[in-house]
Amino acid sequence: MKEQGGSLPRCPWATSPALIPYHDAECGVPVHDDRLLFEFLVLEGMQAGLSWETVLKKRDNYRLAFDNFDPQIVAGYGDQKVAELLTNPGIIRNRSKIAAAIRNARAFLAVQHEFGSFDAYVWGMGGGRAKQNAWQAVQDIPAHTPESDALSLDLKRRGFSFVGSTIFYAFMQAVGLVNDHVVDCFRHADLRMV
Repeated sequence: MKEQGGSLPRCPWATSPALIPYHDAECGVPVHDDRLLFEFLVLEGMQAGLSWETVLKKRDNYRLAFDNFDPQIVAGYGDQKVAELLTNPGIIRNRSKIAAAIRNARAFLAVQHEFGSFDAYVWGMGGGRAKQNAWQAVQDIPAHTPESDALSLDLKRRGFSFVGSTIFYAFMQAVGLVNDHVVDCFRHADLRMV
């Protein structure tokens, strides 16, 4: 728990100007908008090997570079767009991660076609409701779970990449499939009501 100058108690990782607003307004809030789900899917993949803070600081640049994470547009990216992205200093210029974002956009569209929406797929696999955890400390929170293992495997089977179980569990935390705020954090109780 973190108390910042008389502010509300937060999860101990929410300590910077980039992380505090994300923690307070987005982390763990159930997301049912496919565009935003795709955004988080791409950003979590970009985070691999880096800090979430690094990615959040570049988020606005990513929105510009990746056409506001419209999966239909991203799925159509070709060599010229990849070359442009690899020279963009506002994003993480990793060829494998950029290629994965494009591949994932195509797989995302296939899931939308099969299930009606990515939202229906991912929330249906998760049982339709957010899992409410009650962690006492950040150290108690797992890096992955049987649910993230299963979803990760299914996504890989569908052609997604950069969706390992640990990455996908971070996605689940971000989009509210699980409430992993520690119990002393003010957001834990807020999100139990959603």
